[in-house]
Amino acid sequence: MTEKMNVAKIFGENVFNDKVMQERLPKKVYKALRKTIDEGKELDPMVADVVAEAMKNWAVEKGATHYTHIFQPLTGVTAEKHDAFITAPRQDGTVLMEFSGKELIKGEPDASSFPSGGLRATFEARGYTAWDCTSPAYVREDAAGAILCIPTAFCSYTGEALDQKTPLLRSMEAINEQALRLLRLFGNTTSKKVTPSVGPEQEYFLVDKQKYLQREDLIFTGRTLFGAMPPKGQELDDHYFGTIRQRIASYMKDVNEELWKLGISAKTQHNEVAPAQHELAPIYAEANIAVDHNQLVMKTLKKVACQHGMQCLLHEKPFDGVNGSGKHNNWSITTDDGINLLDPGKTPHENVQFLMVLTCILKAVDEHADLLRESAADPGNDHRLGANEAPPAIISVFLGEQLEDVLEQLISTGTATHSKAGGVLHTGVKRLPDFAKDATDRNRTSPFAFTGNKFEFRMVGSRDSIAGPNVVLNTIVADAFSQACDVLEKADDFELAVHDLIKEYATDHQRIVFNGNGYSNEWVAEAERRGLPNIKSMVDAIPCLATDKAVELFGKYKVFSKAELESRVEIKYENYAKAINIEAKTMIDMASKQILPAVIGYTKSLADTILAVKGAGAPTTVQTDLLNDVSKLLEEAKAALVTLEEVTDKAAEAGDMAAEARYFHESVVPAMAALRTPVDKLEVLVDKKVWPMPSYSDLLFEV
Repeated sequence: MTEKMNVAKIFGENVFNDKVMQERLPKKVYKALRKTIDEGKELDPMVADVVAEAMKNWAVEKGATHYTHIFQPLTGVTAEKHDAFITAPRQDGTVLMEFSGKELIKGEPDASSFPSGGLRATFEARGYTAWDCTSPAYVREDAAGAILCIPTAFCSYTGEALDQKTPLLRSMEAINEQALRLLRLFGNTTSKKVTPSVGPEQEYFLVDKQKYLQREDLIFTGRTLFGAMPPKGQELDDHYFGTIRQRIASYMKDVNEELWKLGISAKTQHNEVAPAQHELAPIYAEANIAVDHNQLVMKTLKKVACQHGMQCLLHEKPFDGVNGSGKHNNWSITTDDGINLLDPGKTPHENVQFLMVLTCILKAVDEHADLLRESAADPGNDHRLGANEAPPAIISVFLGEQLEDVLEQLISTGTATHSKAGGVLHTGVKRLPDFAKDATDRNRTSPFAFTGNKFEFRMVGSRDSIAGPNVVLNTIVADAFSQACDVLEKADDFELAVHDLIKEYATDHQRIVFNGNGYSNEWVAEAERRGLPNIKSMVDAIPCLATDKAVELFGKYKVFSKAELESRVEIKYENYAKAINIEAKTMIDMASKQILPAVIGYTKSLADTILAVKGAGAPTTVQTDLLNDVSKLLEEAKAALVTLEEVTDKAAEAGDMAAEARYFHESVVPAMAALRTPVDKLEVLVDKKVWPMPSYSDLLFEV
């Protein structure tokens, strides 16, 4: 019998949270630290020393030997350097365990070794990590032992953000300031802070570790570059919400336990649509903490998978032909006293503050759709967006019947007089209870959907940090709030002015609202008619970061400087080019050293069989036809391989990084597809015993 888990007892036990701080810090120190966390007050160095000592003692009691500043450089993953608590040995041979306030507040990793997009020269090495006290420190247990992990921001010696956290914190300050301006106009004098909250759903695949290790493409790129579809994929939809296999259930149990100990409120787990695909969803948290937690979730999913003899795949499209993986970013904004600004109430048409917030968001999304699209741009997402399991690359907003009707009333008559009610759902079975249904359905094809009291941004890729999308969301909405406040603060008649502004925003930005099927070809044509951008690839999306409009927007709220934006453009082009280059070289290596030799060996076996059968006087039509089919595809594969080698070698001649990335997108990616086509056909024809790697059937159904 396994030991029963007491979730309430273990939840947050490895977190230096508010409860621990109250227990271990002197009252004055605790209050000073809370002011820094809640109000952004500067932290006194003496307070930092006391906090550091208490944090160290708490961590050491839990077995910690080292501490690390956890930060999120522009590599897409977290980074850390471990330092032991020990200081220089004393004369008597013993050693001190020390941790100062200075060590808590500031670290100094080598900034030149991380992507900077030209912000730092190679010889300019100094960078700083700064303690983010708004995200709790925690003790992480792994093969290295117990490590005290301190969430930090990461910036250069000259002050530019080299990470994901710094711009996020800046954007949170921006939306807090502008949202409070708006609330004050509506008579709210009690709320002191407005915070974006996020609940990121995390999709992932699990495959057997031994099979994974036989796939060079999975090891180097995170996705299968070759692979024929099995006889059964996801056609029957029987995996979705199906019974969780025992091996997977055991894995999920261990994942939950680790996350709960770290104070991460893992709430929902289930099978996703594709075979071997699953999902984990947490309860909402403040955006900054949610970002840190999601990085921990991804790390934990991978670590625990190894412990269970599996590999967790976070790529957006690890298997061609079945659903890819996304990360639905559920976003809302709430006050410190519990008011959700996106809660429409029972009668949205009468909730003027909500309608003002809603139309501001429509304005923000419409005017900055390109930035939202770019925030979800990733080489892997190019394979996912627009397919039948992900939203299209066209940004639109789903509001549902109730809110769309309210907006139509405002636009057509200038006044909204009613809201559609949800009614009662009758099942037709007497023993089943009738229950109230929502006023609107959901739309799974929408990239930006209103779902009751939040917006769900469904474009984000499964392996990406959610920091980028939330930086954009916070900033563009802050700007819309600011523009609204500029108008309303000057108004002589506030009620009339806010009424007119809601109608104006609803009218001017109604083109962004779409409640229909986002997968249809008709929508693509309709979106073009409306003038909505259709940015199909990461390479096409990147330039929008450095437009004059983007520089002005982010500069106005001090989220990004022009130099920081230009550096990110350079980094993103470089990351795209490197990712595709690795994929192309992996394909070349696999085809040259594994696939073509295996097929050649198979053709020899067929030829020998034909000679033997002929010698016995039997017909060889079937064998000969098979040999001819395989040989023809072998020739096609060889020719495509040569072409891929040639175009990949020429990539370095393309010019600057932007030109190189575009060359990879326009020349190398099609050449990769041309090689995959005959190879996947060969996999269907060649004896499974001869094929040099596990098939999709092996990977998807044998875990």
